[in-house]
Amino acid sequence: MPPRTTPTERQKRLGSELRRMRTVSGMSAEFAAGLLGVDRGKISNIESGVRGISADRLRTLACNCDVHDETYIEALVEMTQASTGWWERYRGILPQGLLDIAETESHAVRLRGANTVHVPGVLQTSEQAMAIFRAAVPALPEHEVALRLALRAERQQVVTGDRAVPYVTVIHEAALRMQFGGADVARAQLEYLLEVSERDNVTVLALPFTRGAFPGAGQTVVHIEGPVPQLDTVQVDSSHGPTFLHAEGQLAKYRAQLDLLESLALSPEQSRNFVRDVSRQL
Repeated sequence: MPPRTTPTERQKRLGSELRRMRTVSGMSAEFAAGLLGVDRGKISNIESGVRGISADRLRTLACNCDVHDETYIEALVEMTQASTGWWERYRGILPQGLLDIAETESHAVRLRGANTVHVPGVLQTSEQAMAIFRAAVPALPEHEVALRLALRAERQQVVTGDRAVPYVTVIHEAALRMQFGGADVARAQLEYLLEVSERDNVTVLALPFTRGAFPGAGQTVVHIEGPVPQLDTVQVDSSHGPTFLHAEGQLAKYRAQLDLLESLALSPEQSRNFVRDVSRQL
């Protein structure tokens, strides 16, 4: 397979899983190269996502690394396939990190999240999203704002589309009270949040100021559950773009953090009442 100049997050993740498989088994890169019939340098490229791997070679590696979890192996095999999702239409015209978010979400079986400043992107109205995009520094050109809005609208199908996945989100009171775009836009955003919270697959949990301290304050976190727990991903937002985490310790930390936040938050019905109260105060 030819080398890639800019592997996607999903391609890099497959490579990291293969590296973990090999190193846990104690297999050297040189032995893996001989086993797969490639030179030593290609093993490094495969494990960094720069080169792909065939399904047959992946199964050969898994067998010789004494990995017998068929569900896990088949999930990895599925990751060897070329990326052909809707987000590819935006490649080269929007930052790759945004496309990586869309691709990772599209393969999720469940989403969990926590937001302290913004309403989650997959639940934002276009007006609020536009206000947030236009507040970027340096300022985004209008054509990029329009492209980001289009990408955001398509991303939202993972929660509101025909094949929507279960989604649980904890939203802090600070995010509910933020008036991005002004009071009217903020009020419409809360009304939409109430509407979408009635969906069977969506659980919105409000976290009031009165709950006090909580872990991860100031972060925007999304836990993207994969087809098997080993392939879960945590995505953390920052001003320079998304960060993707998947080390075992990192996943355990954020699972526990989200568990605690969900236990601190109001119930779904209490949360809807709380959002209504905030909306009336705007």
